[in-house]
Amino acid sequence: MLYLAALLISAGCIMLIDWRHRLFLFREPLRAVIILIIGAVFFLLWDVAGIALGIFFQGTGPYMTGIMLGPELPLEELVFLLFLCHVTMVLVLGAQRVLTWRATA
Repeated sequence: MLYLAALLISAGCIMLIDWRHRLFLFREPLRAVIILIIGAVFFLLWDVAGIALGIFFQGTGPYMTGIMLGPELPLEELVFLLFLCHVTMVLVLGAQRVLTWRATA
């Protein structure tokens, strides 16, 4: 549970940054959710392909929930992929905003 909690706390912090600066989810929520779903599905398909080819497998550890979404696919992976997509969009859009601000200043 510790790994999932760490992911959720980190996601919450990114949400606060996103909310404060209206970068992604809080700027255009519908578009942002669609982009997050597309990104997560893409990476989930990537994971499933890697699992099917025997490249990816679930490691064992005391910090995992043990909840599996499929063979070798833990719940934490889905949460991580959503976090990864969200943090990437916040970083890209935040950097774009800073660069635009610096160019006009």
